[in-house]
Amino acid sequence: MAQPDEVIHQQTRLKIMATLRAIPEREWIEFTRLRAIVETSDGNLGSHIAMLESAGYITVAKDFIGKRPRTRIRLTRTGRTAFTKHVEFLRTIIDTATTHGP
Repeated sequence: MAQPDEVIHQQTRLKIMATLRAIPEREWIEFTRLRAIVETSDGNLGSHIAMLESAGYITVAKDFIGKRPRTRIRLTRTGRTAFTKHVEFLRTIIDTATTHGP
């Protein structure tokens, strides 16, 4: 049986990855928008983003709009593949429970 992706499996990171997967490939989402969707604090989101980035699942770009800093995030191809495999793992669990349920 397939194993979960331990990086993605954590609830907040799973929400981040699902949100990013819904965005067309090569498009970015701003940190503030992602934070609102995931419903978490700046610090919490930042630490999860750092872990996903170190795994190679996301890319982070930081720049300025005028004098205001902007952080944008997008899924990498590696991240898309990892997310797809993790969803397949979860579907296997659901399908097994449904087929062998009470």
